[in-house]
Amino acid sequence: MKLSFSPEVEAFREEFLAWLADNRPSQEEMDADPALSSAHSPAWARAWTKRMFDAGWLVPGWPPERGGRNAGAVETLVYMEELTRAGVPRTTNPQGLGIIAPSILDYGTPEQIEQYAMPLLLGERTACLGMSEPGAGSDLAALSTRAVRDGDHFVVNGQKVWTSGANYAEFCFLFCRTDPDAPKHKGISILLVDMDTPGITVRPLPEIVDPEHPDLNEVFLDDVIVPAENLVGVENNGWIMANGSLAHERSMVWLDSVMRLEYQLETLVEQTPALIAGLPPMEQGVALDQVMSVYTDVMAARCLGYRGFAKYVKGAAAPEQALMKAFASETHQRMGLVASEIQGGHAIDMLGGIGIESDTSWLEVYFHSFASTISAGSSEIQRNIISEKVLGLPRS
Repeated sequence: MKLSFSPEVEAFREEFLAWLADNRPSQEEMDADPALSSAHSPAWARAWTKRMFDAGWLVPGWPPERGGRNAGAVETLVYMEELTRAGVPRTTNPQGLGIIAPSILDYGTPEQIEQYAMPLLLGERTACLGMSEPGAGSDLAALSTRAVRDGDHFVVNGQKVWTSGANYAEFCFLFCRTDPDAPKHKGISILLVDMDTPGITVRPLPEIVDPEHPDLNEVFLDDVIVPAENLVGVENNGWIMANGSLAHERSMVWLDSVMRLEYQLETLVEQTPALIAGLPPMEQGVALDQVMSVYTDVMAARCLGYRGFAKYVKGAAAPEQALMKAFASETHQRMGLVASEIQGGHAIDMLGGIGIESDTSWLEVYFHSFASTISAGSSEIQRNIISEKVLGLPRS
């Protein structure tokens, strides 16, 4: 099988690469002020977002007035490939650009688009996504955060958890229950909540691999007053909008996952001779077999993604997209485990750098991989979706 693109798509790729070479932020800028170094979005990231918007490269598939150039799906695919390959983040507020802004554009009022969505696209504001709760993780419909209508405003009480970027976000796209008597998939609404509103407390959750720069947070809401005009879409219709929001997140997530896998795989293959050098011959053979098994799965993930994408472009059903999230995230986890086990006891000592011409710690890769099997729908939930929606099995 030979994968190739049309001359028109390749011309699009070259145009973007030329612009990227002249306009990308320097590595020094990104290293000096990374996204999680303080409670704000870095100045270079805000300027970079605005630069991409003005040139039509922020979301190429959108019209120019929204930061794009009316590109097709295949052009968007090669754009994402090259951006990932260059090691430049499209944004340091991925939930804001990938989920919240398009959701407000889909369901919000003109005033909400002007005050919340467009500032996100212009790099002027940052946002967090208030979905998960202590009793409502993968089962979003079990959320219990209450928003009670009182005249021209809502009074909100509850708690969110695992809220990425809440410690530097300027507003929250908050899912809350506005009708407690309705079935759990109904009675949910979405509010735009400014994070400096009285009654909001944010507590960062230190992470095992980078405790000084947390990104995940607990958010407590105690009698928070939110104007009724900040209601997104129709009251009690949040479940429909939630599905639309997550669809925005998953539309291209497979590509980013696969390319990160390929990058780490390349590093692992380069390091394998040094990693296994001190092992007994029989253990060397076992280690090589495990590495090649991971290699095969990464190649399969790329082909699976392309197959589903080709169906999507043609307007056909693409069950591959339902499989990709679980398959890619679990391959990522297995890669980290295989490499850490080959290192043996040295893996603990090498946190922060494995010392073989690389700053990659495979134990850190393994630790991080657990997040990818949970976020955007855990592997268990993905299997439920696949069994019901793809295989047609009855609900368990």
